[in-house]
Amino acid sequence: MKIRHDAAYLGTPAREDGYFVRPPWRSLYSARFETLLVAITCDDGVTGWGEALAPVAPEVPAAIVERLLAPVLIGEDPTRVRPLWDRLSGLMRERGHLTGHQADALAAVDIALWDLTGKITGLGVAELLGGAFTREVPVYVSGLPRPTDTERAALAAEWAAKGASMVKLHLGHGVEEDLATVDAVAASGLKVAVDAHWVYDVPAAARLARGLAERGALFLEAPLQPEDVEGHRELVRRAEVPIAVGETLRNRYEFAHWLSRRALGLAQPDVGRTGITELMAIAELAAAHHVPVAPHHSTGLGVALAAGLHVSAALGNLAFFEYQPTTCEVADTILTSPLPGGPAGFPLPPGPGLGVEVDLDTITTMMKES
Repeated sequence: MKIRHDAAYLGTPAREDGYFVRPPWRSLYSARFETLLVAITCDDGVTGWGEALAPVAPEVPAAIVERLLAPVLIGEDPTRVRPLWDRLSGLMRERGHLTGHQADALAAVDIALWDLTGKITGLGVAELLGGAFTREVPVYVSGLPRPTDTERAALAAEWAAKGASMVKLHLGHGVEEDLATVDAVAASGLKVAVDAHWVYDVPAAARLARGLAERGALFLEAPLQPEDVEGHRELVRRAEVPIAVGETLRNRYEFAHWLSRRALGLAQPDVGRTGITELMAIAELAAAHHVPVAPHHSTGLGVALAAGLHVSAALGNLAFFEYQPTTCEVADTILTSPLPGGPAGFPLPPGPGLGVEVDLDTITTMMKES
């Protein structure tokens, strides 16, 4: 489904429809909020909901669910979540499809199975995962979508007044310019992190990391090209601020390589790209390497947000969770009741499964309008 909003993810869209690039970043973005929702229904009518992080072309993982995954699930016991995950993840494995759109589709189905199991058993997902370490998930505000440092600093002050303690800036405009923005925003009293969106080389990233460390920054995210494991490894050795990586990675095998090479200092798996089963495996690998986990969250709507909160609460090595203000506004529109929480943190959603209910009437209307 595709949802219109007065502001696109990370700011005003360049156009009303279609996809566009935001230089200096290289990825495609949509002017709308796009996502894939998956419903799995039992014979008795109980339904579990899942969601993939699919901000561009959600039709692609939707086709994978319909043609490759759904037929395998017919007649199966939905509470056998891990055996089903093992079976589904093997369907295209030898073809290299533990990543990309196949992984996104798997993630949505896996989340739906956990939600369904919770509704069948009467337990919340965090309880199914062994129990919650916390009932209140700490968050940082992600993004200050304003064109100037003065306006960003003013918005940061507004967030601080609302209870925020941390903010992540989406930058990558040059080392000196990025540090100037950090200085302007830090005046608000918020602790600051930087997402560089993969734009720097190692020398420039090292300079940026040095400046951030001097300023007591939380972390530097995605500083180099996403496939450059050895470059990140070198940067981790040189930096005195945690180097955060993970939104592009889909499975434990990818994370195991980065972790064993000591190429990251903060792991950022996204439940909409990994699923719950795989994210928990990733978190255990990170814990074995003494690396904290800060689950990534960008354009995922209410189902993915609830899943992210449940897995975050179930992690002993949780650092914090990503709070996207505009995304969260849109996220609640597909739910019968909004998720409580905001810049100061999110309580663990109560109730069975993910603790949320999808508003079918609203979704039907949105799909007709999209």
